[in-house]
Amino acid sequence: MTNLDDKVWYACYGSNILEERFLCYIRGGQPNGSKKNYEGCSDKTLPADSEDFYICSELYFARKSKSWDNGGVAFVKTIFDPQIKTIGRLYLVTKGQLIDIAKQETGTENNLVINFDAATRDGAYIFKKASWYGNLVYLGKQYGYQIFTLTSENDLQPLSKPSKDYLKTISLGIKEVYNFNDQTILEYLNTKGGIVGNYSDQELLEIII
Repeated sequence: MTNLDDKVWYACYGSNILEERFLCYIRGGQPNGSKKNYEGCSDKTLPADSEDFYICSELYFARKSKSWDNGGVAFVKTIFDPQIKTIGRLYLVTKGQLIDIAKQETGTENNLVINFDAATRDGAYIFKKASWYGNLVYLGKQYGYQIFTLTSENDLQPLSKPSKDYLKTISLGIKEVYNFNDQTILEYLNTKGGIVGNYSDQELLEIII
């Protein structure tokens, strides 16, 4: 039986890198630049810890989110390669909070059951089929705590141009955690699917600054 009070790391790689935006999933509220107001977790205790983390999987932008001006949002692929480094951030939350975060990410209103043991054993657990973020992926352990992230079960989603507000939020998160300069963030973002061919370097730089 899963103890929902057990702590796990939730690995973020998109707009949730910015703590202020992520905490809307915990406390509730509407993030800057987003049109969606989040209910928050039933347990609104803030994360016990947070730190930088690289995910060895390709970042891309897909779908069209009404919350972000119908622009693409971030996903990571389910194929992992130690040579790939996607900028991320870890938040130490409880399993119960992660379930509530998953409910908000997938628009689930009824009870949601997630088998963390199956995700750990198999590397992933699809808890909601054909959902944007219905795939819980196991990324290993850090300091004895399991690391999980959420993404799509489908790596072949059509790419979409992310909105300026969405990219701005990601950029602010990267600066908050990594203290990278604008040029470094530009070089990171301008190679990603959904951005390539949709933004010039100058347009990206104006967003990042």
